[in-house]
Order: sequence, then structure tokens, then C-alpha cells
Amino acid sequence: MNKENLETAVLAGGCFWCTEAVFQQLKGVDHVESGYAGGHVANPTYEQVCTGNTGHAEVIKIWYDPQVINFEGLLEVFFKTHDPTSLNRQGADVGTQYRSAIFYRNEKEKEIAANIIKDLDDSGYYSEKVVTTLEPLKTYYAAENYHQDYFRVKGDQNPYCQMVVKPKLEKFEKVFKDKIKD
Repeated sequence: MNKENLETAVLAGGCFWCTEAVFQQLKGVDHVESGYAGGHVANPTYEQVCTGNTGHAEVIKIWYDPQVINFEGLLEVFFKTHDPTSLNRQGADVGTQYRSAIFYRNEKEKEIAANIIKDLDDSGYYSEKVVTTLEPLKTYYAAENYHQDYFRVKGDQNPYCQMVVKPKLEKFEKVFKDKIKD
């Protein structure tokens, strides 16, 4: 993978441990980092974000090769591996820090995301309307080191990972088996 041609995307789909673990397996993705975006507090800590008072969401930043997977392809996986119809909630994780959001870098990404949301709503793919927000990416902060690569490092020892992340990965592997890295 030519690192000079990589682009980035920042997505929020609930707990960043879950979304990081999914996108790490996707063809065309070089690497994924857990972090925070969308808020008003500079350099937030995990503890601060968990209060719901920073405005930040738990996000992942994805470095990807657009020659292998494009932004639309990332969003297809994004929308099918979390519930974009639940406002500020993913499973038992509740609060604005767990919102479904796409942090777009430019107007083209915003337009692509808006069109995909409209198509999903028009198709009836979900029984409810998509509530994923489209927010300009103003700032991004990497999460603390102990959050990075969390499922790979600590997944076997963490009950949350076994109950939440592992089933999400199994669903991803079933639905997107043709898009998993070799």
C-alpha cells in the first residue's frame, strides 16, 4: 500500500473499540486510530468525554487507500455495522459521545454521505429514519494509548468485548467476507 496516497475518514458509530476492530479488517485500510471529535474541549480525556459534557463523540480515524476502497465503500460498512437509527445510543452505550456521525473533510464527502443517508431512508432498509449527523471535521484528538488496538490486545480478557465487539465482528465477517483483508 502506497502510504503517500492514503486518505483519511473520521466516523462515529458508538464505542470506538467496536468500530476500530471492524475497520482494521477491511481491505484498503492501512490503519485505524481511536479518538475524539465534534466537541468544544481541547485535548479531552476519556473520562471527560464519558461525562457527555465535552460535545465530543468517540470516533475512529481511518487511513485508507482510495484505489482499493473509496469513501462510499467505507460508508457502506459503517452503516451496516452499527445502528444509525438510534439517537445518541448504540446498545447499552448511551449519550452524545456514542452518536452516529460522519465528520466530513470537504463538501464532496458531505454530499456523498447525505446521498447515502437519503438512499437508505428512501429504500426502507431500516424501519426507522437514519439519524446519523453530518458534521464538519474541525478538530480530531487521538484517544489515550490504552484505547488503541483495544480488541486485538485486550478483547479476550474484557467481557464488554466478548458481548459487544465480538458479535459485531462476526456480523461484519459474514456480511462483508469479500472485503476482509487476506
